[in-house]
Amino acid sequence: MREGKPDGVITRGTTGINRLRRSDRWLVHSPVVARTLRDAPDPLIVDLGYGAMPVTTYELASRLRTVRGDVRVVGLEIDPDRVVEGRDGVSFARGGFELAGLRPTLIRAFNVLRQYPEDAVDHAWGRLRDGLAPGGLIVDGTCDELGRRCAWVLLDRDGPRSLTLAWDPFAADRPSDIAERLPKALIHRNVPGERIHDLLVTADRAWATSAGLAPFGPRTRWRETLRLLSDLGVPVAPQRRRIRDCVLTVPWNYVEPGR
Repeated sequence: MREGKPDGVITRGTTGINRLRRSDRWLVHSPVVARTLRDAPDPLIVDLGYGAMPVTTYELASRLRTVRGDVRVVGLEIDPDRVVEGRDGVSFARGGFELAGLRPTLIRAFNVLRQYPEDAVDHAWGRLRDGLAPGGLIVDGTCDELGRRCAWVLLDRDGPRSLTLAWDPFAADRPSDIAERLPKALIHRNVPGERIHDLLVTADRAWATSAGLAPFGPRTRWRETLRLLSDLGVPVAPQRRRIRDCVLTVPWNYVEPGR
């Protein structure tokens, strides 16, 4: 790994067991991510900014090995005091957006850019995209302290591909409750006239229309909400299986901030 000063600043380091379980589940079952991992000559994963303890890095490795058993996982942290000895095929090193010279197939950067100003996003995304292996992917996301409400952007070398919102069905009253956990690229754009605001308003209306299914539980109600959104022309990514989370994935150009 390349020596030198890491690109970025030390974050708060907040983490916790199973905090990133929703995004991990999505990664495992995403056809795009699974295909990328299976096709990679060297399935190297970088977990950028894993925080004060590396538990979520080990969880990521364990879950992605259900897709491909020989994935290598490296956790990177700017703070040298957070770099620990590795085990079980997972290693740790000091690094930031320059990725310590690594060329990963998949980068996960969760709750990292949330602590940066909005105008730092393009630089960070650019550095990460430049460091990807051919065909590689990036997941830039944010979640609450217990991982009940999450949002993330999937990117490749060409830029953002999609936005996903995911939450515990029993931890939100309406889809727009996830707004406070939008990625840094969108969190300040949840205002009238912006596409992300329009999406959340439309999702709330569809959720309200589905209220008659509330006695059957929020998962059943959410499946009907997704159907209504599709009928309204929202390009909702199809769910290939029944999952325990409420999940909404749309193409990035549907929510891309206005310029």
